[in-house]
Amino acid sequence: TRKESSAASDVYKRQALAVELKRYYLYNSALEQLTFITMALTMGTTSGTISSISELLNLSNSRYCIYDIGRRVDKISKEQFERIESAHLPYPFPSQGHAFLAIAFWQKQVTTPYLWFIKLPLDERGLLNQGARNHFIAIIIEALGGDLSVNPTEQQEALLKKNPYHFTPAQYKLAAINSVISVQLKQPASQFYQAAVKYLTGKNGWDAWQEIGVQGLSDVAFRLNESDNVDDHLKNNVEILSSAFKNLPTPVLTPLCSALENIVLPTEIVTEIITRYQQEAHDTELSLALLRALASTTQHPYSNKFIIELINNKSLTQDSLIIIAGRLWEILNNEQILFQYLEQLIKDNDAELFNAIFKDLIAIPTIRPLLLQAIRSPNRSPALSKAIGELFKS
Repeated sequence: TRKESSAASDVYKRQALAVELKRYYLYNSALEQLTFITMALTMGTTSGTISSISELLNLSNSRYCIYDIGRRVDKISKEQFERIESAHLPYPFPSQGHAFLAIAFWQKQVTTPYLWFIKLPLDERGLLNQGARNHFIAIIIEALGGDLSVNPTEQQEALLKKNPYHFTPAQYKLAAINSVISVQLKQPASQFYQAAVKYLTGKNGWDAWQEIGVQGLSDVAFRLNESDNVDDHLKNNVEILSSAFKNLPTPVLTPLCSALENIVLPTEIVTEIITRYQQEAHDTELSLALLRALASTTQHPYSNKFIIELINNKSLTQDSLIIIAGRLWEILNNEQILFQYLEQLIKDNDAELFNAIFKDLIAIPTIRPLLLQAIRSPNRSPALSKAIGELFKS
């Protein structure tokens, strides 16, 4: 209802403020950390040339981890990132022609990681734009010039915040990155976690969701393998969530699905998502969120069968087609399924939609070869041939 949505909005605004304050703290703490890094670089190199972000972090003896947050939240290994930076590997998760990165880094003696959110352009081959990456590094070092042994001045902070490569992620992405980092570093969940777990037990009723929020639900999603004390008994979070799923109202289930999309889900949760989707009217906010929730679990037999049936159904809306390309693209790593998906794209003769999604998909390294093969295939329909021809004319 509208009343529920308004109340949900108020709760999530309060939660958003808490997470945003945490992000602000982390970002400004990162400015102090940058002082240390730049000081280490100055002492450790005489040429002053730093060839990569990886080198910048390694020279400062920082420990770090890297995530793509442009599509889902996907970890990128250090080795993979070094190959990406050296232009030996196309960026695996391109979005709108860019790499959207979250980099968490910390010193051995520091328990709280610092965060950078970096948006770097890619070239037509999907390789990282070396000039932009070098410019990003140069801005950081130049902004912290002078006496590098002190905390950044207001002027230095202002310069760093004007960095054109810095961006602020969507609220649900901020919650997800906070959750995944705390799990990876074996740190406790946020202060909102226990309230979310308590709500999901249903003890206080399903309408009592006003005091839970995005961060708590995200923490539960990223800690499905953990157990919590319920009625003096340890209960696994998978069991708690699967029991609760059919009862969850839209204001709770929608942000929960935004977190679940980043996780390879167990069978119990996959089953509940599919069942709930089938009970919903299609193309509602909730049905689209439920579809997104399967984004990291497209290879599970149940979700794989379910998504393929949706594609073959020929009744998917534009929003569903966009979600499949943007979040569930791994399901298209099959020539037959990709063909059927492309036929869905052209069913309404929407050239703008077809062109936008085609350009998005062909940028993904794992999809590109199949897509190029598909457009040359003699098996494509006349309508698809026409749409492809119009695409290359535009």
